[in-house]
Amino acid sequence: MNITRRSLLAASAGVAAGASVSVSSLLPKYQFDRRPERSRVVILRVDHYAQHLEDLLDRGLRVLSSEVAGKTVLLKPNLVDYLPNDAVNTHPSLILAAAACFRRRGAKSVAVADGPGHQRDTQLVLRESGYEECLRSEKIRFVDLNRDQLVRRRVQAGYTALKYLWLPRTILEADFLVSMPKIKVHHWSGVTLSMKNMFGVVPGARYGWPKNILHWMGIQESILDVCATVPVHCVIADGVIAMEGNGPLNGAARHMGSIVLSNDPVAADATCARLMGFEPNRIPHIREASRFLGNSCLSCIEQVGETLSRPAVPYQVVADWEYLRSAEHHLRRQ
Repeated sequence: MNITRRSLLAASAGVAAGASVSVSSLLPKYQFDRRPERSRVVILRVDHYAQHLEDLLDRGLRVLSSEVAGKTVLLKPNLVDYLPNDAVNTHPSLILAAAACFRRRGAKSVAVADGPGHQRDTQLVLRESGYEECLRSEKIRFVDLNRDQLVRRRVQAGYTALKYLWLPRTILEADFLVSMPKIKVHHWSGVTLSMKNMFGVVPGARYGWPKNILHWMGIQESILDVCATVPVHCVIADGVIAMEGNGPLNGAARHMGSIVLSNDPVAADATCARLMGFEPNRIPHIREASRFLGNSCLSCIEQVGETLSRPAVPYQVVADWEYLRSAEHHLRRQ
């Protein structure tokens, strides 16, 4: 079943307007239910990257009871391009802090891996973004997922026409996969958070640039298929400096001052969306993922740390996504 981006946007707009339109009536059914009874999300207050990030992350991981002793840990940042803007990529300081934290917690090994979609020269992206020097200084291995050995895996959902995905062996062999997105608005998917971040595990060498086949199949649908097939064990979302407007590359930096952690990527993304002033269930892939991958409803999420508070001014979005703003913000604007 081929669902276009236009039809998804139309369905979501209907929900925003109070219509009884459900994504589940438009999309194929999922094959399993991975949702926990309740999900825990930690919101850390972090005003700048010079803070003691390792200690903060360690406290957050203790709350989540994330046990990694003896496990191979793989950190998947949002490494997009080498634009000189702290709002584009997951900040390397956060990557180093996470690596140190997992090492301290007894991980067998910690590596970083990504498959940037906009630049075919990953080494250039690493060097110009500051990752290369940081990773070398702490002897952290980096794997280019665009060029890694591939393994064919059956897709564990049915939202696109893809029956199989060719996935990097490094991703499939990791014991503990950590999605580390940059919190951003996205002009095509509404937001790019821990689930959209998983586009980076699909190799551009096979699926095109920037992951064209996934775009042709429908971004919202592809997010669901990839996340159903490649489970994420932990989310550490970088919202110290976030992005609004025409993301994921050309938007404006906005200080959020938050890092969001969870063992449930859907709960993490729903929380990040709320921190941006958006209603998570108006974002098609979050709404549908909450039916089988995780929890987005506030009643199913235990919030720990900083109080969840919506911004006085919601994040700016392109015109297609104006309806993401919460009812509270719509009333405030009238």
